[in-house]
Amino acid sequence: MTLDVDLHPTVLVVDDSYDTRLVLRRLLEARAYRVVEAADGQEAVDVARRECPDLILMDLNMPRMNGLEATRRIRECKELCASAPVLAFTSFDTYGMEAAALEAGANGYLRKPFDSEEAERVMRSFLPT
Repeated sequence: MTLDVDLHPTVLVVDDSYDTRLVLRRLLEARAYRVVEAADGQEAVDVARRECPDLILMDLNMPRMNGLEATRRIRECKELCASAPVLAFTSFDTYGMEAAALEAGANGYLRKPFDSEEAERVMRSFLPT
């Protein structure tokens, strides 16, 4: 009997920009990570509960539910997804945004546009090897 278990870490990429999701998907899949996506905060909460990702890359400025609220709701989950590291990122880096992301439960913070090498280094620090 063979079990079909995916041994690659799963990363949930959350961004309302299709282009940003595509770039991150390509970067991560090239490094053998499994990628799931969400286009807004509510979808992120739903996908996180269903997939229990190893890392969540969370845009903060999105429709329906922003990334701060989505991060709070994920942290409130009773499921395993509540412990997944959240790496928040935004192009609207206003005063206090990083502190607000960390207060909401994010483990790290990146400013867009980000350098792909810097982003990969930060992501790797949160992903299992």
